[in-house]
Amino acid sequence: MPIGPIINGLAIILGGFLGAFFQNKIPNRLCKVMPLTFGVASMGMGVNSIIKIDSLPPVILSLLIGSAIGEIIKLEKGIEWCVNKIRTPTEWFFFKDRSSNVNEDVMEKFIAIVVLFCTSGTGIFGALNEGITGEASLLISKAFLDLFTAAIFATTLGYLVMTIAIPQFLVMITLFFSAGTILPLTEPYMINDFSAVGGLIMLATGFRISGIKSFPIGNMLPALIIAMPISKLFAILFS
Repeated sequence: MPIGPIINGLAIILGGFLGAFFQNKIPNRLCKVMPLTFGVASMGMGVNSIIKIDSLPPVILSLLIGSAIGEIIKLEKGIEWCVNKIRTPTEWFFFKDRSSNVNEDVMEKFIAIVVLFCTSGTGIFGALNEGITGEASLLISKAFLDLFTAAIFATTLGYLVMTIAIPQFLVMITLFFSAGTILPLTEPYMINDFSAVGGLIMLATGFRISGIKSFPIGNMLPALIIAMPISKLFAILFS
């Protein structure tokens, strides 16, 4: 029973609903300051993952090739298209949420938090760990953070934040059920390099959430898929 992914998804739905429903009652200064805090937290999680790196070349190569693939297939544009498709029924269901008009600034923040929620090292490792050991405490702890993060972002992005629970749940449930197949094929150095690639993307996500630099983090996501194979290939060729 995937308890962690379910609780994590419900936390985003609840946080997104409460944040959008009570958006006029939450102080503006809190809504402005907290995203900066979340950005710094994302950077911190990214640095924590980066320092686990085993070998720098495969990490850099994965990021370069993965970003090139994302740019070629226009992955971030695809995410934007999906956002616009789900926005209308979401607004209709929740009585026409006028705060969630999708302008450029809203799209920037939305894509950033999609990456933050769906590709965090804590979530990925937590889903794999629960799939192997049945221990859900890591994802349950993450759910508390996601609850408050979703609530704060929903004060500006509206009920749209609740829909992030869908891709996050799909990512986690896939990792949960594939853990028994994936982990036996990996080596510690492959997991470390994978974490480092995720850490770099999380670092870029923090810059984007904080409004410092708008990295194309959506287009960087394919790097996560190819990170472990490239790490393994590099070890075979140069060990």
